Amino acid sequence: MVVSFIPLRGGSKSIPLKNVKLLNGKPLASYCIEACIESRFVDEIVIATDSAEIINIINERDYPKVKIYKRDEDNARDESSTESVMLEYIEKGFCNDDDVFVLVQATNPFITSEQLDDAIESIHNDSFDSLLSVVTFKRFLWSKDGAALNYNYTNRPRRQDFEGNYLENGAFYINSVRNIKKHRNRLSGRIGCYVMPEYSSYEIDEPSDWYVVESILQKIERNSFTNNKSKIKLLLTDVDGVLTDAGMYYSSNGEELKKFNTRDGMGISRLRKTGIEVGIITSEATSIVANRAKKLGINIVLQGVSSKLEEASLLCESLGIDLQNEVAFIGDDLNDYELLKAVRIKACPRNADSAIKQIPGILNLSLNGGEGCVREFIDKHII
Repeated sequence: MVVSFIPLRGGSKSIPLKNVKLLNGKPLASYCIEACIESRFVDEIVIATDSAEIINIINERDYPKVKIYKRDEDNARDESSTESVMLEYIEKGFCNDDDVFVLVQATNPFITSEQLDDAIESIHNDSFDSLLSVVTFKRFLWSKDGAALNYNYTNRPRRQDFEGNYLENGAFYINSVRNIKKHRNRLSGRIGCYVMPEYSSYEIDEPSDWYVVESILQKIERNSFTNNKSKIKLLLTDVDGVLTDAGMYYSSNGEELKKFNTRDGMGISRLRKTGIEVGIITSEATSIVANRAKKLGINIVLQGVSSKLEEASLLCESLGIDLQNEVAFIGDDLNDYELLKAVRIKACPRNADSAIKQIPGILNLSLNGGEGCVREFIDKHII
Protein backbone atom coordinates (compact mmCIF):
# COMPACT_ATOMS: atom_id res chain seq x y z
CA MET A 1 0.00 0.00 0.00
CA VAL A 2 1.14 3.57 -0.70
CA VAL A 3 0.38 5.96 2.16
CA SER A 4 0.60 9.71 1.66
CA PHE A 5 1.23 11.46 4.98
CA ILE A 6 0.52 15.22 5.20
CA PRO A 7 1.32 17.01 8.49
CA LEU A 8 -0.91 20.09 8.97
CA ARG A 9 -0.03 21.76 12.23
CA GLY A 10 -2.38 24.52 13.33
CA GLY A 11 0.16 26.60 15.24
CA SER A 12 2.02 28.54 12.54
CA LYS A 13 3.12 31.88 14.01
CA SER A 14 4.28 33.66 10.86
CA ILE A 15 0.98 32.99 9.03
CA PRO A 16 -1.83 31.87 11.39
CA LEU A 17 -3.58 28.70 10.18
CA LYS A 18 -1.37 28.86 7.11
CA ASN A 19 -2.21 25.37 5.90
CA VAL A 20 -5.88 26.20 5.29
CA LYS A 21 -5.55 29.88 4.38
CA LEU A 22 -6.85 30.56 0.87
CA LEU A 23 -4.10 30.66 -1.75
CA ASN A 24 -5.25 31.70 -5.22
CA GLY A 25 -8.81 30.81 -4.26
CA LYS A 26 -8.41 27.56 -2.31
CA PRO A 27 -6.79 26.35 0.93
CA LEU A 28 -3.03 25.91 0.73
CA ALA A 29 -3.27 22.25 1.78
CA SER A 30 -5.74 21.50 -1.03
CA TYR A 31 -2.98 21.63 -3.63
CA CYS A 32 -1.04 18.67 -2.23
CA ILE A 33 -4.19 16.81 -1.12
CA GLU A 34 -5.64 16.99 -4.64
CA ALA A 35 -2.34 15.84 -6.16
CA CYS A 36 -2.41 12.79 -3.87
CA ILE A 37 -6.08 12.10 -4.65
CA GLU A 38 -5.38 12.13 -8.40
CA SER A 39 -2.28 9.91 -8.07
CA ARG A 40 -2.53 6.46 -9.66
CA PHE A 41 -0.55 4.90 -6.84
CA VAL A 42 -1.55 6.62 -3.58
CA ASP A 43 -4.06 4.42 -1.74
CA GLU A 44 -4.55 6.39 1.46
CA ILE A 45 -4.02 10.03 2.46
CA VAL A 46 -3.43 10.77 6.14
CA ILE A 47 -3.89 14.31 7.40
CA ALA A 48 -1.98 14.57 10.70
CA THR A 49 -3.13 17.63 12.59
CA ASP A 50 -3.68 19.04 16.06
CA SER A 51 -6.24 21.65 14.95
CA ALA A 52 -10.01 21.23 15.24
CA GLU A 53 -10.46 24.04 12.74
CA ILE A 54 -8.29 22.28 10.15
CA ILE A 55 -10.18 19.04 10.77
CA ASN A 56 -13.51 20.80 10.12
CA ILE A 57 -12.27 22.43 6.93
CA ILE A 58 -10.90 19.14 5.54
CA ASN A 59 -14.06 17.21 6.51
CA GLU A 60 -16.28 19.81 4.81
CA ARG A 61 -14.63 18.99 1.50
CA ASP A 62 -15.35 15.27 1.77
CA TYR A 63 -12.13 14.31 0.01
CA PRO A 64 -11.84 10.67 -1.17
CA LYS A 65 -8.94 8.56 0.20
CA VAL A 66 -8.46 11.02 3.09
CA LYS A 67 -8.51 10.14 6.77
CA ILE A 68 -7.78 12.42 9.71
CA TYR A 69 -5.21 11.55 12.36
CA LYS A 70 -5.23 13.67 15.52
CA ARG A 71 -1.54 13.98 16.38
CA ASP A 72 -0.33 14.03 19.98
CA GLU A 73 0.17 17.44 21.53
CA ASP A 74 3.80 16.61 22.33
CA ASN A 75 4.48 16.29 18.61
CA ALA A 76 2.62 19.45 17.60
CA ARG A 77 4.86 22.03 19.26
CA ASP A 78 7.01 24.62 17.49
CA GLU A 79 10.12 22.57 18.22
CA SER A 80 8.59 19.22 17.17
CA SER A 81 10.23 17.56 14.17
CA THR A 82 8.32 16.12 11.25
CA GLU A 83 10.02 12.79 11.96
CA SER A 84 8.47 12.75 15.43
CA VAL A 85 4.90 12.81 14.11
CA MET A 86 5.73 10.35 11.31
CA LEU A 87 7.12 7.87 13.82
CA GLU A 88 4.21 8.49 16.20
CA TYR A 89 1.76 7.46 13.48
CA ILE A 90 3.83 4.51 12.24
CA GLU A 91 4.57 3.09 15.68
CA LYS A 92 0.89 3.09 16.61
CA GLY A 93 0.51 0.31 14.06
CA PHE A 94 -1.37 2.15 11.31
CA CYS A 95 1.13 1.03 8.64
CA ASN A 96 2.77 -2.21 7.58
CA ASP A 97 6.56 -2.46 7.21
CA ASP A 98 6.29 -3.02 3.46
CA ASP A 99 4.09 0.05 2.86
CA VAL A 100 5.50 2.91 0.82
CA PHE A 101 5.38 6.06 2.94
CA VAL A 102 5.17 9.38 1.07
CA LEU A 103 5.70 12.44 3.24
CA VAL A 104 4.05 15.41 1.48
CA GLN A 105 4.46 18.97 2.79
CA ALA A 106 1.68 21.48 2.22
CA THR A 107 4.09 24.43 2.22
CA ASN A 108 4.98 23.55 -1.38
CA PRO A 109 1.80 23.81 -3.49
CA PHE A 110 3.49 23.05 -6.82
CA ILE A 111 3.34 19.26 -6.53
CA THR A 112 1.28 17.40 -9.18
CA SER A 113 -0.08 13.87 -9.34
CA GLU A 114 2.09 13.16 -12.38
CA GLN A 115 5.23 14.09 -10.44
CA LEU A 116 4.20 11.91 -7.52
CA ASP A 117 3.54 8.96 -9.80
CA ASP A 118 6.85 9.41 -11.64
CA ALA A 119 8.73 9.55 -8.33
CA ILE A 120 6.98 6.46 -6.92
CA GLU A 121 7.78 4.54 -10.10
CA SER A 122 11.38 5.80 -10.02
CA ILE A 123 12.06 4.53 -6.50
CA HIS A 124 11.16 1.03 -7.69
CA ASN A 125 12.61 1.08 -11.21
CA ASP A 126 15.93 2.62 -10.14
CA SER A 127 16.24 0.56 -6.94
CA PHE A 128 16.44 3.49 -4.54
CA ASP A 129 15.83 2.96 -0.84
CA SER A 130 14.37 6.44 -0.48
CA LEU A 131 13.83 9.53 -2.60
CA LEU A 132 13.28 13.28 -2.23
CA SER A 133 12.10 16.09 -4.49
CA VAL A 134 14.65 18.70 -5.59
CA VAL A 135 15.21 21.50 -8.09
CA THR A 136 18.35 22.21 -10.09
CA PHE A 137 20.25 24.99 -8.33
CA LYS A 138 22.66 27.01 -10.48
CA ARG A 139 24.12 29.45 -7.98
CA PHE A 140 27.70 29.84 -6.83
CA LEU A 141 28.10 29.09 -3.13
CA TRP A 142 30.74 30.38 -0.69
CA SER A 143 31.56 29.54 2.90
CA LYS A 144 31.79 32.16 5.64
CA ASP A 145 35.57 31.95 5.54
CA GLY A 146 35.69 32.91 1.85
CA ALA A 147 36.02 29.50 0.22
CA ALA A 148 34.18 28.68 -3.01
CA LEU A 149 32.08 25.58 -2.34
CA ASN A 150 30.74 24.41 -5.67
CA TYR A 151 32.88 25.95 -8.43
CA ASN A 152 36.37 27.14 -9.31
CA TYR A 153 36.33 30.92 -9.17
CA THR A 154 39.56 31.11 -11.22
CA ASN A 155 37.71 29.46 -14.10
CA ARG A 156 34.18 30.77 -13.65
CA PRO A 157 31.74 28.80 -15.85
CA ARG A 158 28.89 30.40 -17.76
CA ARG A 159 25.56 29.68 -16.10
CA GLN A 160 24.32 27.70 -19.10
CA ASP A 161 27.43 25.50 -18.90
CA PHE A 162 27.26 25.08 -15.13
CA GLU A 163 25.73 21.77 -14.06
CA GLY A 164 24.90 23.20 -10.68
CA ASN A 165 23.64 21.22 -7.71
CA TYR A 166 20.35 19.92 -6.42
CA LEU A 167 18.38 21.98 -3.90
CA GLU A 168 15.86 20.25 -1.62
CA ASN A 169 12.47 21.90 -2.24
CA GLY A 170 10.50 20.20 0.55
CA ALA A 171 7.61 19.00 -1.64
CA PHE A 172 7.80 15.26 -0.89
CA TYR A 173 9.96 12.43 0.46
CA ILE A 174 9.44 8.71 -0.19
CA ASN A 175 10.68 5.78 1.87
CA SER A 176 9.45 2.44 3.18
CA VAL A 177 7.87 2.18 6.61
CA ARG A 178 10.50 -0.41 7.52
CA ASN A 179 13.36 1.99 6.75
CA ILE A 180 11.76 4.87 8.62
CA LYS A 181 11.35 2.72 11.73
CA LYS A 182 14.92 1.46 11.50
CA HIS A 183 16.72 4.73 10.76
CA ARG A 184 14.29 7.14 12.49
CA ASN A 185 14.47 9.41 9.45
CA ARG A 186 12.50 10.22 6.30
CA LEU A 187 15.57 9.37 4.17
CA SER A 188 17.96 6.43 4.35
CA GLY A 189 20.07 4.01 2.32
CA ARG A 190 20.53 4.70 -1.39
CA ILE A 191 18.82 8.06 -1.92
CA GLY A 192 17.38 9.21 -5.24
CA CYS A 193 16.48 12.73 -6.34
CA TYR A 194 13.36 13.63 -8.30
CA VAL A 195 13.84 16.93 -10.14
CA MET A 196 10.89 19.35 -10.16
CA PRO A 197 10.67 22.70 -12.05
CA GLU A 198 12.86 25.52 -10.77
CA TYR A 199 9.90 27.62 -9.60
CA SER A 200 8.97 24.89 -7.13
CA SER A 201 11.94 25.92 -4.97
CA TYR A 202 9.60 28.42 -3.29
CA GLU A 203 8.06 27.22 -0.03
CA ILE A 204 5.63 29.22 2.07
CA ASP A 205 7.17 30.06 5.42
CA GLU A 206 6.78 33.85 5.63
CA PRO A 207 4.06 36.29 4.46
CA SER A 208 6.30 37.54 1.64
CA ASP A 209 6.54 33.96 0.30
CA TRP A 210 2.77 33.86 0.05
CA TYR A 211 2.57 36.63 -2.55
CA VAL A 212 5.42 35.22 -4.64
CA VAL A 213 3.92 31.72 -4.70
CA GLU A 214 0.43 33.03 -5.48
CA SER A 215 1.70 35.01 -8.47
CA ILE A 216 3.53 31.92 -9.80
CA LEU A 217 0.39 29.78 -9.44
CA GLN A 218 -1.65 32.38 -11.30
CA LYS A 219 0.86 32.37 -14.16
CA ILE A 220 0.84 28.56 -14.30
CA GLU A 221 -2.96 28.58 -14.39
CA ARG A 222 -3.04 31.17 -17.19
CA ASN A 223 -0.56 29.16 -19.26
CA SER A 224 -2.46 25.94 -18.65
CA PHE A 225 -5.76 27.34 -19.83
CA THR A 226 -4.14 29.09 -22.77
CA ASN A 227 -2.89 25.69 -23.93
CA ASN A 228 -6.34 24.17 -23.37
CA LYS A 229 -8.37 26.79 -25.22
CA SER A 230 -7.63 25.63 -28.75
CA LYS A 231 -8.83 22.09 -27.98
CA ILE A 232 -12.37 22.98 -26.88
CA LYS A 233 -15.13 22.12 -29.38
CA LEU A 234 -18.20 22.34 -27.14
CA LEU A 235 -19.27 24.55 -24.24
CA LEU A 236 -22.12 23.25 -22.08
CA THR A 237 -23.87 25.42 -19.52
CA ASP A 238 -26.42 24.87 -16.78
CA VAL A 239 -29.34 27.31 -16.51
CA ASP A 240 -30.58 28.01 -12.97
CA GLY A 241 -27.79 29.56 -10.91
CA VAL A 242 -25.56 30.01 -13.98
CA LEU A 243 -27.41 31.70 -16.84
CA THR A 244 -29.90 32.96 -14.22
CA ASP A 245 -29.58 34.18 -10.63
CA ALA A 246 -31.45 31.03 -9.42
CA GLY A 247 -34.31 33.22 -8.23
CA MET A 248 -37.91 31.99 -8.49
CA TYR A 249 -40.06 34.69 -10.07
CA TYR A 250 -43.80 34.53 -10.79
CA SER A 251 -46.13 36.91 -12.58
CA SER A 252 -49.45 37.97 -11.07
CA ASN A 253 -51.20 35.10 -12.86
CA GLY A 254 -48.70 32.52 -11.53
CA GLU A 255 -46.56 32.26 -14.66
CA GLU A 256 -42.92 31.31 -13.92
CA LEU A 257 -40.27 33.83 -14.97
CA LYS A 258 -36.46 33.69 -15.21
CA LYS A 259 -33.92 36.50 -15.21
CA PHE A 260 -31.11 36.13 -17.77
CA ASN A 261 -28.11 38.40 -18.37
CA THR A 262 -27.56 39.99 -21.77
CA ARG A 263 -23.76 39.86 -21.33
CA ASP A 264 -23.91 36.08 -21.30
CA GLY A 265 -25.84 36.25 -24.56
CA MET A 266 -23.14 38.36 -26.17
CA GLY A 267 -20.42 36.01 -24.93
CA ILE A 268 -22.24 32.98 -26.37
CA SER A 269 -22.73 34.78 -29.69
CA ARG A 270 -19.00 35.60 -29.89
CA LEU A 271 -18.06 32.03 -29.01
CA ARG A 272 -20.29 30.50 -31.68
CA LYS A 273 -18.61 32.71 -34.31
CA THR A 274 -15.32 30.96 -33.51
CA GLY A 275 -16.86 27.62 -34.50
CA ILE A 276 -17.26 26.28 -30.96
CA GLU A 277 -20.65 24.70 -30.33
CA VAL A 278 -22.73 25.80 -27.33
CA GLY A 279 -25.28 23.67 -25.54
CA ILE A 280 -27.66 24.01 -22.60
CA ILE A 281 -28.07 21.11 -20.19
CA THR A 282 -30.54 21.41 -17.31
CA SER A 283 -32.63 19.29 -14.95
CA GLU A 284 -35.62 21.58 -15.43
CA ALA A 285 -37.90 21.62 -18.47
CA THR A 286 -39.56 24.93 -19.38
CA SER A 287 -40.51 26.83 -22.51
CA ILE A 288 -38.57 29.81 -21.09
CA VAL A 289 -35.26 27.99 -21.61
CA ALA A 290 -36.27 26.86 -25.10
CA ASN A 291 -37.18 30.44 -26.04
CA ARG A 292 -33.92 31.83 -24.64
CA ALA A 293 -31.89 29.21 -26.52
CA LYS A 294 -33.72 30.03 -29.75
CA LYS A 295 -32.95 33.73 -29.37
CA LEU A 296 -29.25 32.95 -28.81
CA GLY A 297 -29.11 30.54 -31.75
CA ILE A 298 -28.34 27.57 -29.52
CA ASN A 299 -29.46 24.34 -31.17
CA ILE A 300 -28.33 21.93 -28.45
CA VAL A 301 -30.91 22.13 -25.66
CA LEU A 302 -31.10 19.21 -23.22
CA GLN A 303 -33.90 19.73 -20.68
CA GLY A 304 -35.36 17.49 -17.99
CA VAL A 305 -32.02 15.67 -17.65
CA SER A 306 -31.65 13.33 -14.69
CA SER A 307 -27.96 12.42 -15.23
CA LYS A 308 -26.02 15.23 -16.86
CA LEU A 309 -22.86 13.15 -17.26
CA GLU A 310 -24.73 10.35 -19.01
CA GLU A 311 -26.65 12.73 -21.28
CA ALA A 312 -23.52 14.73 -22.15
CA SER A 313 -21.63 11.52 -22.94
CA LEU A 314 -24.34 10.44 -25.40
CA LEU A 315 -24.34 13.91 -26.98
CA CYS A 316 -20.57 13.90 -27.44
CA GLU A 317 -20.68 10.43 -28.94
CA SER A 318 -23.23 11.58 -31.50
CA LEU A 319 -21.15 14.68 -32.35
CA GLY A 320 -17.81 12.88 -32.46
CA ILE A 321 -16.45 14.99 -29.60
CA ASP A 322 -14.20 13.74 -26.78
CA LEU A 323 -15.93 14.62 -23.49
CA GLN A 324 -12.74 14.58 -21.40
CA ASN A 325 -10.57 16.56 -23.80
CA GLU A 326 -12.80 18.79 -25.95
CA VAL A 327 -15.64 19.96 -23.67
CA ALA A 328 -16.00 22.86 -21.24
CA PHE A 329 -18.84 23.03 -18.71
CA ILE A 330 -20.05 25.58 -16.20
CA GLY A 331 -22.34 24.46 -13.39
CA ASP A 332 -23.18 25.48 -9.85
CA ASP A 333 -24.89 22.72 -7.87
CA LEU A 334 -24.60 19.08 -6.85
CA ASN A 335 -26.38 17.72 -9.93
CA ASP A 336 -23.53 19.22 -11.99
CA TYR A 337 -20.78 17.54 -9.93
CA GLU A 338 -20.04 14.42 -12.00
CA LEU A 339 -20.07 16.20 -15.34
CA LEU A 340 -17.82 18.96 -14.02
CA LYS A 341 -15.30 16.37 -12.84
CA ALA A 342 -15.28 14.72 -16.28
CA VAL A 343 -14.68 17.65 -18.67
CA ARG A 344 -11.44 19.33 -19.73
CA ILE A 345 -12.24 22.87 -18.56
CA LYS A 346 -14.67 23.35 -15.69
CA ALA A 347 -15.97 26.48 -13.99
CA CYS A 348 -18.53 27.62 -11.46
CA PRO A 349 -20.03 30.98 -10.42
CA ARG A 350 -18.81 32.69 -7.27
CA ASN A 351 -21.95 31.66 -5.36
CA ALA A 352 -21.85 27.97 -6.37
CA ASP A 353 -22.31 25.20 -3.82
CA SER A 354 -19.18 24.73 -1.67
CA ALA A 355 -18.70 21.12 -2.83
CA ILE A 356 -18.64 22.29 -6.45
CA LYS A 357 -16.07 25.00 -5.68
CA GLN A 358 -13.70 22.35 -4.31
CA ILE A 359 -13.63 20.10 -7.40
CA PRO A 360 -9.95 19.69 -8.38
CA GLY A 361 -9.02 22.00 -11.24
CA ILE A 362 -12.27 23.98 -11.28
CA LEU A 363 -12.24 27.70 -12.07
CA ASN A 364 -13.93 29.71 -9.36
CA LEU A 365 -15.26 32.72 -11.27
CA SER A 366 -15.58 36.20 -9.78
CA LEU A 367 -19.24 36.71 -10.79
CA ASN A 368 -22.41 35.12 -9.41
CA GLY A 369 -24.92 33.23 -11.51
CA GLY A 370 -27.02 35.61 -13.61
CA GLU A 371 -24.37 38.36 -13.35
CA GLY A 372 -22.52 37.45 -16.54
CA CYS A 373 -20.40 34.55 -15.24
CA VAL A 374 -20.79 32.62 -18.51
CA ARG A 375 -19.40 35.63 -20.40
CA GLU A 376 -16.51 35.78 -17.90
CA PHE A 377 -15.81 32.07 -18.46
CA ILE A 378 -15.88 32.47 -22.25
CA ASP A 379 -13.77 35.62 -22.44
CA LYS A 380 -11.07 34.57 -19.98
CA HIS A 381 -10.80 30.84 -20.49
CA ILE A 382 -12.35 29.71 -23.79
CA ILE A 383 -11.79 32.32 -26.51
